[in-house]
Formats: sequence, structure tokens, C-alpha cells
Amino acid sequence: MAGGTGAAQRGVARLSLAQDPDADALLSDSSFALVVGMLLDQQVTIEKAFAGPAVIAERIGTPGELDPVSVADYDPDAFAAALCRPPAVHRYPAAMAGRVQALARLVVDTYGGDADAIWTGVGAQELLGRLRALPGFGERKAMIFLALLGKQRGVRPRGWRTAAGEFGVAGTYLSVADVVDAESLARVRATKREAKAAAKAAAPG
Repeated sequence: MAGGTGAAQRGVARLSLAQDPDADALLSDSSFALVVGMLLDQQVTIEKAFAGPAVIAERIGTPGELDPVSVADYDPDAFAAALCRPPAVHRYPAAMAGRVQALARLVVDTYGGDADAIWTGVGAQELLGRLRALPGFGERKAMIFLALLGKQRGVRPRGWRTAAGEFGVAGTYLSVADVVDAESLARVRATKREAKAAAKAAAPG
């Protein structure tokens, strides 16, 4: 499959991030789709974010496959319209459309259209730096995605847990990196609610 074949085809367990069989199959089989899902994972639920790549693929006429070359070359106005069509792919679909296309162009121009090349043959700190450089990624998102790669995709360069910070710790329920089924998703959601409540309680005034 274009955009990276994904670790699932090399014996790694299937992902369960979107909680939808077709969307999760795409995430498992396409590394580019997985990166796009991580990009979309802000200000929407985890399920909606990671279902996004399958919705995008369907709307641009490549159901079941999300190819970075096709996404990069797609007319920007038409691409934005596809993401904005109800139900919108994201809370801010037009802005995300631009970021997704920028991500696709970077994968094409820098990694030869192969998202797997982002994390192949590099150390943990270099990988973290590459992830931080992706459009729409910052320090926190890069660390979470590094943890996701290590915990669920078998991408484990020496020191990856340390580079991923708290998100790399085993046995936690802090982020999408720890979501493997409906129960773990509920536990991650509960952890986030508790953290938000604690932060609110600690805020002055």
C-alpha cells in the first residue's frame, strides 16, 4: 500500500484507535494514514481523529488507501471542500486540510513518498526530531506518536521510552499510545478528565 505498508503486515497487532474495523484496517496497513490520524488528533475525540484518514480516502476517491502523492497533488480547494463536507472530518476541517496536504508534500519530498522512512534506521532522538518537524506536530504530539510507534508498531530504537517521556512508560493510560481496545480507550479518557479537573482545581482564582 502506498505511503508505507505499516508494521501490521510484519506481524504487529492490528490497531484499534478509531474503534471502526475499516478505519483501523487502514491505519494498520498504511503508515501515512497513521501519521495523518495523529495529525488530526487535537480538539476532537481519538476515535474521530483516527477515523479521519479513512473518511478522507473515501472522499477523494481512493477508498481503503491514502497515498501521500495523491493527497499532495490534489487541488487544495477541492481537498478542503472534501474535508469540510458534513459531517466534517475535523472541528477545523479547512485548516486541517492545509496541514494534511503539507504533511503529504513533506513525506513525498523528504521521504520519497514512504512514511515508514521517517522512522526507519534512526535513533530515538533523531526520530523525535523528525516527528517534531512534521506539519502540525509539536513536542508533545511527537512524544506521543513516538510512544505509539514503540508500544504498538514495534518501532523501538534504543532509548525510545526515555525520548517519549511519560508517554513511553509501560502500563500507563495517558494517551492514544495506550489505546488497544474499548476498555483502554475509556481509561485514557478518564485519565485525561482527571488531569483536566486537577489543573482546573489548581488554577488561581
